[in-house]
Amino acid sequence: MRYPVFLKEKGTIGFPAPSFGCATEPYKTAFENAQKKWKDMGYKVDLGPNCYLEKGIGISNTPMECGKELTEYYMSEDNDCLISCGGGELMCEILEYVDFEAIRKAEPKWFMGYSDNTNMTFLLNTLCDTAAIYGPCAAAFGMEPWHPSLMDAMELLCGKKKEAVSYGKWEREGIKNEEHPLEPYQCTEELELKIYQPDQTGNMRKQDSAVMEGRLIGGCMDCLVNLLGTRFDKVKEFTDKYKEDGIIWFLEACELNVFSVRRAMWQMEQAGWFQYVKGFLIGRPGYCYGQEMMGLDQYTAILPTAQKHGIPVIMDIDLGHLPPMMPLVSGSMAKVAAQDNRLEIKMEYR
Repeated sequence: MRYPVFLKEKGTIGFPAPSFGCATEPYKTAFENAQKKWKDMGYKVDLGPNCYLEKGIGISNTPMECGKELTEYYMSEDNDCLISCGGGELMCEILEYVDFEAIRKAEPKWFMGYSDNTNMTFLLNTLCDTAAIYGPCAAAFGMEPWHPSLMDAMELLCGKKKEAVSYGKWEREGIKNEEHPLEPYQCTEELELKIYQPDQTGNMRKQDSAVMEGRLIGGCMDCLVNLLGTRFDKVKEFTDKYKEDGIIWFLEACELNVFSVRRAMWQMEQAGWFQYVKGFLIGRPGYCYGQEMMGLDQYTAILPTAQKHGIPVIMDIDLGHLPPMMPLVSGSMAKVAAQDNRLEIKMEYR
């Protein structure tokens, strides 16, 4: 696994927009305030040509222009790391225009983003054997004041820390909008981890604690199932390479309902993606949190796959579309421990 050089003091942060740009409110004002904050911290910014565009469908520009920008900014010597402007809907369509072979041969560079940016963070791992950060997009850094998760993301990017710890409370409904673009997270809900492990008979039982160790990989399930079976699907080669480490899959869903989540788990299982799985880390689902359909909920959507492999699963973690989210170095080795509604993930870069 290749690990990029960390962002140095007075370094330059590049901002491509491979998914949505920051063309509309509240993202435009939030992104501009984020730039001011980074400049006040001593960093320089390198804005991609698509940052403020909305020419595309579900992305900032045409797929060709988005793919070109992402490749050029990754290869550029004018910036030291990349933070995606935002998530979106159709970043998958840019992939045929991204030169992953050139990226694989280039000096590794940190790329940070989540949601639709799974199309880059995941493929950096599996196609380029390069670590990436599954973490906040650029506009989130415009909030006043920063939530601790944003400081954690910056410290991870700068090499000042190698661990993530849950935050205790989370946001069910945000108040950030066009009139109030800089509002911070409204964390009113208590973190309640759902931990399950197989008992001696193989049945999944709720527990108070769990530990797991393996190589982190994953992202947004909405995106992952789109990649499955395409020419960009090199998961088998990746997991075969790291089978001695074992894989910890971190997964979260945005728009999927509980049946879509269960179907996604089945599809990844049948494709062999979970062959060497050591555990699942499951974020709070954005759309279907608390949903129940015909006896299926967000937990029973996941548990059968975990039971089949006889592995622990920790659900409702701080990851994904109901903030805050723990920034994770996808591709890194991790030691995970959960107890008393506290989750700690220690990452090693090897």
